[in-house]
Amino acid sequence: MDIISIILWPIKWVIELILVAFHSLWTFVGLDPNAGATWVLSIVGLVIVVRAALIPIFVRQIKSQRRMLEVAPQLKKIQDKYKGKKDQFSREAMSRETMELYKKTGTNPLSSCLPLLLQMPIFFGLFSVLNDASIHAERGGVGVLTPTLAESFSNAEFLGAPLSDTFINAWNNNFQPWQVMVVASVMIVLMTASQFITQLQIVSKNMSPETKASPMFRQQRILLYLLPLVFAFSGVAFPIGVMFYWLVSNFWTMGQQFVVIRNMPTPGSEAAKAREARLAKKGKLVVDDASGDVIVVEEPKKTQRQQPISKSRAKKQGK
Repeated sequence: MDIISIILWPIKWVIELILVAFHSLWTFVGLDPNAGATWVLSIVGLVIVVRAALIPIFVRQIKSQRRMLEVAPQLKKIQDKYKGKKDQFSREAMSRETMELYKKTGTNPLSSCLPLLLQMPIFFGLFSVLNDASIHAERGGVGVLTPTLAESFSNAEFLGAPLSDTFINAWNNNFQPWQVMVVASVMIVLMTASQFITQLQIVSKNMSPETKASPMFRQQRILLYLLPLVFAFSGVAFPIGVMFYWLVSNFWTMGQQFVVIRNMPTPGSEAAKAREARLAKKGKLVVDDASGDVIVVEEPKKTQRQQPISKSRAKKQGK
């Protein structure tokens, strides 16, 4: 057993446990245990469990990204200060000032990539589970995935496309089965579009004018077109079952990003102005606290004017 297999073993065990649990649930409600739709729904359940568990980390990622965008102008000043200076003293001074800025503002460049980094082992773990099920179905998985379930998972088809097959395999096999190429192509298009929309939401709505004038914005613009291409070129090599995990996860990210931008936008961005306008209509104010978090408070209600009391009514009250 190589080092990669040792690292993936506990991840595969948990993946199998979640997959089999959802497969048992769908079978209990009456779905065919060997149908591809049943296993696809089990993969959807896996995505929901994994992404729900990552919500606290995602919130931290959003706050870290916001701080990184806010400190981008200060970071550029440090870079401009030492621009063209390649001696060791200048490089050390630039690195020291950059780290001090990160420490002062509580930012961490790596935290924005944490949810993706945590998902990658799960992604490759699912790939390994599906691959082992298709090649060594008689051995079963490393946990609760019995040989019978492994064979069912391996032979399951969705719209005629085996979940264990890939676009490249179908291409090399004289376009057989053709359903694999059709399903894979549609999924690649959907994955590319969902990733593009997710990045577009950030670039077009959730950046302040200061950030749009910084190098950070140019990097985001590059990612806007680069990341979708990753799905377009790499998707052809992954099994249909793994692509379902990837696609549903992309949809989750797109929806989650929409909710965050709507309710926790970057201060000064178009999304923040739109949120302030919505809250103003409800009689609420938006203020920023010392940590940079947005707080919604009720707008003070206007005191009602006291109605004048007639002389006859005043006499009655005086009695």
